[in-house]
Amino acid sequence: MKIGIPKEIKDHEYRVGATPAMIKALVQEGHALFVQTKAGERIGFTDEMYQEAGAQIVASPAVVYESELILKVKEPQASEFPLLYEGQILFCYLHLAPDPEQARHLLKQGVVAIAYETVTDRLGRLPLLIPMSEIAGRVSIQVGAHALQMANGGRGVLLGGVPGVSPGKVVVIGGGIVGTNAARMAMGLGADVTILDNNLSRIRELDDLFGPRLKALYSTPSSLEEAVMEADLVIGGVLIPGQCAPKLVTRKMIQKMKKGSVIVDVAIDQGGCAETSRPTSHSNPFYEVDGVIHYCVTNMPGAVARSSTLALTNATLPYVKEIARKGYREAVRRDPGLAQGVNVCLGKLTNRDVFIALGEELGVEFFPLEEALFECALT
Repeated sequence: MKIGIPKEIKDHEYRVGATPAMIKALVQEGHALFVQTKAGERIGFTDEMYQEAGAQIVASPAVVYESELILKVKEPQASEFPLLYEGQILFCYLHLAPDPEQARHLLKQGVVAIAYETVTDRLGRLPLLIPMSEIAGRVSIQVGAHALQMANGGRGVLLGGVPGVSPGKVVVIGGGIVGTNAARMAMGLGADVTILDNNLSRIRELDDLFGPRLKALYSTPSSLEEAVMEADLVIGGVLIPGQCAPKLVTRKMIQKMKKGSVIVDVAIDQGGCAETSRPTSHSNPFYEVDGVIHYCVTNMPGAVARSSTLALTNATLPYVKEIARKGYREAVRRDPGLAQGVNVCLGKLTNRDVFIALGEELGVEFFPLEEALFECALT
């Protein structure tokens, strides 16, 4: 199979869809790899390294996009939509729920768009989202601590405190992968950490994992508001796979927060979990609403692009091998979890969660993947 790896063009996005080691593994299986020049240069993966692994280096994204399978990190940008063609496989993060315009283009182009963030494993976990959620959770504390500094508009609180001075208060909303990693990092700095979740089983697991160092609370509107009001730093780590994140932090809650406190909304890829959240970039990451500093960068793991690329490609390689060996039809037939990743297929919306979020706005029907593939086979 012809596989293309384009250079990411989203703002300050230096991750890349494949490492030289991944290229070598795919070349050994007989596939032809095309890598856009300087795709991984900023994180230490040179064109020469890709060539030594067996890839062909090409200068133009148009040449890369002639490939049957496109491996990316982030969703295609506006200039990339015209390069997509019917029947082409696009494998990357899509986050379609808050992005109807992207969904329209993918439907129009007739691609087979497989989203990393909705692929599941046999236990119902999200194996291609987990590594980036781990990183985003950890990065959220770093950027939150930075935002709390006076030069960035913060209230001048040191999360770990010092002898004789209380540590900063960190509130984490959501006890999943993002929340757990954020809590771990915050406690490592010595912060006073509270985590809220609406799953009692998960709260018990967190209590067993961290013990009395972590305050694990059941999330209700009242407990959430009280915690947010007292926080110096709020981390939004809520996820409903495929759908927009619920707006748990209201504008009224933001207005009651301390001036100069910070909210880092990791859920911004799915629309954000605060009413005041809007997407930002690494070039201009912060903005202020009612005296509260917001950080809502949509590609947070891109801040540590080398670590993120290595973690991501470790997870994606087995799936890429299966798609390249068998073709996407046979690969999704054999792996129902991979089938869950198919958000758009040949002009049809085929993921139910994405349909719930976007179907009405797009004016399209939901097509189970099996029906979409069968219908296409008949035409």
